Amino acid sequence: LKTRLLAQRALAVLRMNNPNFDYRSKDGAMPSLRSIQLKYMPEVLSQSFYHATILPLALLTGLLGYGALPSRAEWPKNFHRFMATYLSAWTLCVAADWLQGPYVYALYEAYGFSSHEIAQLFVAGFGSALLCSCFVGGLADRFGRKRGCIAYCLLYMASCATKHWKSYWILMLGRVTGGFATSLLFSCFECWMVSEHTVRNKFSSSLLSYMFGMKFTIMYLVAIASGFVAQGGVDSTSFAPVSENSTLYFGGNLVPFDMSACVLVFALLIITLVWEENYGDDAPDAEAQTAGSSLMEGLTTMCRSAPLLSLCLLLSCFEGAMYAFVFNWTPALETDTEMPPHGVVFALMMMACMCGASISTLVADKVSPLRRLQLIAVLGLGAFAVATMTASRPGGAHVCFLSFLVFEFCVGVYFPSIGTLKSELVPERIRATMYNICRVPLNAVVVSLLLTDLTVIQCFRFCALLMGAVFVAGFGIRKSYCESVPEDSVKAK
Repeated sequence: LKTRLLAQRALAVLRMNNPNFDYRSKDGAMPSLRSIQLKYMPEVLSQSFYHATILPLALLTGLLGYGALPSRAEWPKNFHRFMATYLSAWTLCVAADWLQGPYVYALYEAYGFSSHEIAQLFVAGFGSALLCSCFVGGLADRFGRKRGCIAYCLLYMASCATKHWKSYWILMLGRVTGGFATSLLFSCFECWMVSEHTVRNKFSSSLLSYMFGMKFTIMYLVAIASGFVAQGGVDSTSFAPVSENSTLYFGGNLVPFDMSACVLVFALLIITLVWEENYGDDAPDAEAQTAGSSLMEGLTTMCRSAPLLSLCLLLSCFEGAMYAFVFNWTPALETDTEMPPHGVVFALMMMACMCGASISTLVADKVSPLRRLQLIAVLGLGAFAVATMTASRPGGAHVCFLSFLVFEFCVGVYFPSIGTLKSELVPERIRATMYNICRVPLNAVVVSLLLTDLTVIQCFRFCALLMGAVFVAGFGIRKSYCESVPEDSVKAK
């Protein structure tokens, strides 16, 4: 049945692109999926330069992913269970984020809000993430990282619920709760995993590198799958109010948000029932700190440690460039003569990310995380230099697209590498606090980009400068890389 449905879906796509093609066999029977692939795949792949890139990049992605798989004989007892426990919840939580991401702007536009009002809503989301980063880490270290992950699920479900109202202020509330949730997603989950891996289970650092590689490879796979699932949901129903003159809507662009909320329910059950709690100290009541004192301790520790300051600069610059790229890749590829297939381009960029994550895993034992980060900084700088010369220009879109794939490859290498580096440099006592402090300048960069009116070319030049800053920041870490950051830091009074 599944094969039959896939065949019918493939025929529908082909018929949409070419309504007059003859797809039935001589006896009038519906062709099989394999016959469709053999007969019409060349036609699909030859539609554009972007379609022609699918097959070679997919093969490369598959080969690298297969090569990055470790031998299970190397895994210690309970590692398989630990990996399944963490990755099952992480996969669902990140899927909830990917499902709704592409439809936030489209939903606001469907409600009839102006571009200025939509910009205000986006600024509110990143601004709340910036504010939340100042204190949520201390709360997670004090009250528990597992509770922080549960709070993410609840806040994001609340954010999804607000999307059903055509009300600026209700949607604004949803952006604020969504910003808080995003800070928790990219700090508490990683802190919980690193603590369980290194403190409770005492697994090796090489397995930690593998966990990071697997985590982000799965994230990119989920991103691709979520795009198709969300699109199917949007196409299945019409966007409309529940009744005439009602401000409550359903269907259409709201379906991905409902899917996201449902996925989070399952994630919440796994976290609540299966995960164990861990804290910034060995016990939750070792020292009752307030969120403010934990924040001050984190700031004091960072100011007294050149590697941690450099780490914060490196993270903010690279991820700031990544967000700037996200805002500008679409107009950079659009020309007067060609409109790129955005879904295909997005899938190809995710494949490039998966290649980078696999390479990071393959070279983890041979190339240190810091060296990897400096290498991709140089590669990213070159990619943005090419993009600056080719973006939005006739005849340059395809070269610009290839430079984007290079940068997305760098993103794939970046996340496992920075995760490993943070696990080595940041004290366990204030891990969540430090992770969120590092996100404060990152969110400040993003808000600044949203509030300015930089052209695509200017933005890519700015990204190239940020890549140069990433490379320089690596030397600040390298100077003291072999020295451990003291676990019992001097506390702020």
